[in-house]
Amino acid sequence: MAQGFKATPRGYTAQFSATEAELLGKLFNDVATALTPDEQPDKDPLAALIGITENTDIPEDPAVARMLPVASDDPEVADEYRRYTELSLRQHKIGNLKLAHMQVQHQNITLNDEHAQAWASALNDVRLTLGERLNIHSEEQAEKIGEYTNNTVETVEEYMSFVYNFITWLQDTLMEAMLSQLPDEN
Repeated sequence: MAQGFKATPRGYTAQFSATEAELLGKLFNDVATALTPDEQPDKDPLAALIGITENTDIPEDPAVARMLPVASDDPEVADEYRRYTELSLRQHKIGNLKLAHMQVQHQNITLNDEHAQAWASALNDVRLTLGERLNIHSEEQAEKIGEYTNNTVETVEEYMSFVYNFITWLQDTLMEAMLSQLPDEN
């Protein structure tokens, strides 16, 4: 059974069973794949190099759209922001997910501050994706999902709810460990 993140003198540590590590690895990989942009063969090489895209459409996949939200109520501003930032944001998120995927293969992990931030981002993107797939859009829906435990899983939705709760717990332990290392402001 997983041992959530703890702050130690060596960094942020956690332990996972082989099954948990495999599940986390698959989730990180699946979300990274969902974030991978469609290739545009006629794309301007300079634009590709600096991360500019002509496609300012909101992603069709609602989970990806949730990870790459509209930046402004003004459509012109939102399109311009998406044009100049979406590719680099996707690449950054994919990098965090791939790092977490690689590290979780060890089951017993220790993260430095930079990797802990990458994991926090990766776990958040997995939670956003699962939350969208489970149609969590209100506090009431989130509370209903929070009721599922390993003993109550009978359907695919209940299993996804259980996984969502596991990811939520894991992210919470990481955030608590990171917050415990902030200097006191006395």
